[in-house]
Amino acid sequence: MSLSAIWGLVQTALELGLTCSLTVLALFLSYSMLNVCDLSTDGCFTLGATVGAVVAIAGHPYLSVPAAMAAGVLSGFITAVLQTRMGIDSLLAGIIVNTGLYSINIAVMGKSSQLNMNKTETVFTKLKALLDGTPLAGEYELIIELAAVAAVVVFLALFLRTRLGLAIRATGDNPDMVRSSSINPIFTTTVGLCVANAFTGLSGCLLAQSQKSVDINIGSSMVTIALASLLIGRTFFGKGSIARRAVGVVLGSIIFRLVYTIALRLNMPAFMLKLVSSVIVIIAIAGPYFKSQLPVLRRRMAAGREAR
Repeated sequence: MSLSAIWGLVQTALELGLTCSLTVLALFLSYSMLNVCDLSTDGCFTLGATVGAVVAIAGHPYLSVPAAMAAGVLSGFITAVLQTRMGIDSLLAGIIVNTGLYSINIAVMGKSSQLNMNKTETVFTKLKALLDGTPLAGEYELIIELAAVAAVVVFLALFLRTRLGLAIRATGDNPDMVRSSSINPIFTTTVGLCVANAFTGLSGCLLAQSQKSVDINIGSSMVTIALASLLIGRTFFGKGSIARRAVGVVLGSIIFRLVYTIALRLNMPAFMLKLVSSVIVIIAIAGPYFKSQLPVLRRRMAAGREAR
């Protein structure tokens, strides 16, 4: 394989990894900080993609990004209301919202399951035109994705140090303690899910505009991919400050996408890719456990040798 081909693989994994890392950062906030497993991720990702595409097609490429994030906020708010106000389990609430969003996404796309954006002005085409004739002309997608990820990482690093951010983290650790401290866990849960789903909506919007198309299944298995990336990042870069951990999950997303890209390069059938995702999730989850069991295994082997 030539050097240019290898760089092509790395660049593809880097671009997709950065875009999807926004969803991973959303799970970092909701799952790692708030201790809520939000299964509405697939539908929210698609919602951000469809809303962003529709607004861009209407001739407002810059407005498409905040519109997609606002749609994500609304999705997170509904999920939070089901959990905190209606007594529905968080897992079930996410499944309900995810199911309902399928119909809403079809409606947003004008009762169609697909939108074509080949002739649509997007934030990517705008930057491409701006950089035309410069050395960075071919890197416009990477620049936008890096800027978006950097902005979200900086936001999380600062936000989670504020009083509200600390309250959200405390809610994930011990909601009873938070309640006894006169902090409303309903409010912190709602804010956390709204912010997290805003990132998911942004991720969907950027992926749709970079691919110049939206399909109703664009968010399929996104929660699995994001969870695998999160666990990879937490396994290898899971210690230190919030900023370090956030950067770690971004790197986890890139690593996951690199493995995915290599699998495609090896001509693996498309129907096997979900199995690849499942295997990566298993390795990411079981890795820390087996690592913790290594000292026990060594002691048993040493005891066995001494017994002989």
